Amino acid sequence: MATLMAVMVFGGAAGLALYALAVTVLPQAARIAAVLRGQSGSARFEPLSTLVRAERRIAVRRWAAGSTMTRVTLRSREAA
Repeated sequence: MATLMAVMVFGGAAGLALYALAVTVLPQAARIAAVLRGQSGSARFEPLSTLVRAERRIAVRRWAAGSTMTRVTLRSREAA
């Protein structure tokens, strides 16, 4: 009985591990094979460059919004 339970527990764990590997590796199999063949990987994912561009856009929008403030909005800020 203990042997059957051990086989079921470790078999389930092994199955889950193989499933996790398959789910994470198979969608990228073509890119992995291309890199192993010596070709360059295509479509690099670069989240930092995207973040830098977004931060610059935000900074420009804030600067542009600040430069177009009217006197009324400035007076209302001073009064508050």
